Amino acid sequence: MRESQPEAEIPLQDTTAEAFTMLLKYIYTGRATLTDEKEEVLLDFLSLAHKYGFPELEDSTSEYLCTILNIQNVCMTFDVASLYSLPKLTCMCCMFMDRNAQEVLSSEGFLSLSKTALLNIVLRDSFAAPEKDIFLALLNWCKHNSKENHAEIMQAVRLPLMSLTELLNVVRPSGLLSPDAILDAIKVRSESRDMDLNYRGMLIPEENIATMKYGAQVVKGELKSALLDGDTQNYDLDHGFSRHPIDDDCRSGIEIKLGQPSIINHIRILLWDRDSRSYSYFIEVSMDELDWIRVIDHSQYLCRSWQKLYFPARVCRYIRIVGTHNTVNKIFHIVAFECMFTNKTFTLEKGLIAPVENVATIADCASVIEGVSRSRNALLNGDTKNYDWDSGYTCHQLGSGAIVVQLAQPYMIGSIRLLLWDCDDRSYSYYVEVSTNQQQWTMVADRTKVSCKSWQSVTFERQPASFIRIVGTHNTANEVFHCVHFECPEQQNSQKEDNSEESGTGDTSLAGQQLGPHALRAPSGSSLPSSPRSNSRSPNRQRQ
Repeated sequence: MRESQPEAEIPLQDTTAEAFTMLLKYIYTGRATLTDEKEEVLLDFLSLAHKYGFPELEDSTSEYLCTILNIQNVCMTFDVASLYSLPKLTCMCCMFMDRNAQEVLSSEGFLSLSKTALLNIVLRDSFAAPEKDIFLALLNWCKHNSKENHAEIMQAVRLPLMSLTELLNVVRPSGLLSPDAILDAIKVRSESRDMDLNYRGMLIPEENIATMKYGAQVVKGELKSALLDGDTQNYDLDHGFSRHPIDDDCRSGIEIKLGQPSIINHIRILLWDRDSRSYSYFIEVSMDELDWIRVIDHSQYLCRSWQKLYFPARVCRYIRIVGTHNTVNKIFHIVAFECMFTNKTFTLEKGLIAPVENVATIADCASVIEGVSRSRNALLNGDTKNYDWDSGYTCHQLGSGAIVVQLAQPYMIGSIRLLLWDCDDRSYSYYVEVSTNQQQWTMVADRTKVSCKSWQSVTFERQPASFIRIVGTHNTANEVFHCVHFECPEQQNSQKEDNSEESGTGDTSLAGQQLGPHALRAPSGSSLPSSPRSNSRSPNRQRQ
């Protein structure tokens, strides 16, 4: 309360007059002009906004600083952002430094970084400068900050990434690392797999880096030019894809070289899908084209169309896709390839995605490969309201065939959900099987001795699945099994909504209700499904 004393003067030691004048103006007018001020004044102004509790001013100043980052100011901006825990500004500084690592190392601002900020920068896998340059920059920092613990700083250098010549001619003369540390690095380098070394790589989140923009190129495979051109619409039997012959020793493949070592954890590929064929394949990554690590292994699964693949983050320069099987011939065809780092959360079990969202959708390239319907993939279109006696369902004759759904790729599945046709009071019996190859099937639900109506929730031990087969065994009204909707895994939220609207349990029948006609004209040449009224025992099953 010193300001209550007559003629009291209170010195403020931790700010400049320019920055405090800006804050006073903001307090009295609600405005502050940032564009005309130097970066040093803006950082002092940001410090004052944080100190005196002006969060909106703090956010606005941080956003403006994000727009004016350059090699000269990014280090001091990062220091302040880290000190005051400003996540957006910190993230933007890190992204800028990652993409301009070598220029940052040689900047004057790098020498003025605090020890904490310095270590936060160089310990990042995505700070992808050559290790020799990082060592020399840290050596200069140590000379400029002689009172700091140099041993702790030098521990941030990844010595095994340096060549023997660099270790002996650059690191050793500095005297900052012991001979034992250098010998240990040489030993690790000589005895480790190349892909086990702690490489640095470029990190560009949520953006495909397998493009010409980032210097990517296809270095192995036939018809290379089609793979990275971004065209996922214009392809047919003759063009628009890359390929390689499928051989028993898996020596052939399609190989992509990225523009620089990069951190990736997500790959998307489009397998040729103009007919019903399926493929098997695996994907490997490497830094030197000699030591390969397999990140995706779908060699024992049947896959089709778009593949959305996730794996633990890896630094790599080369990516190799090797086809191992094609259900039609001995050629592996791929239309498009993308790779990136994603911040999207995902769960892996045994190398396969354990999905939370429904993957049995048209958008996820699932398809109905067995069963009869007026509309292709009506089972997967998400419409659980518009069905009646004539349309909106998929069916099969009891004792003959089944309803089979193929997912685009294998997933770890532990639940499914069905909507059985329920416009009267009939009940059904059925069982459900899953498979990864259409040869070996595992029964996951046996409801052959149970009277089932309307919504069906099926849970089971989570296991790999590419195909789900639903086989009806009984219908109290006729000889046909009818299913309106299928999803996997089961979507709990949608079930709550359905139950709320129906004002009953998941197995409540909608006897006597007409849910609104949604008549669909059958495509030319296709067979029509058996109506729930029909007693016909032999409808033609449309092979899709």
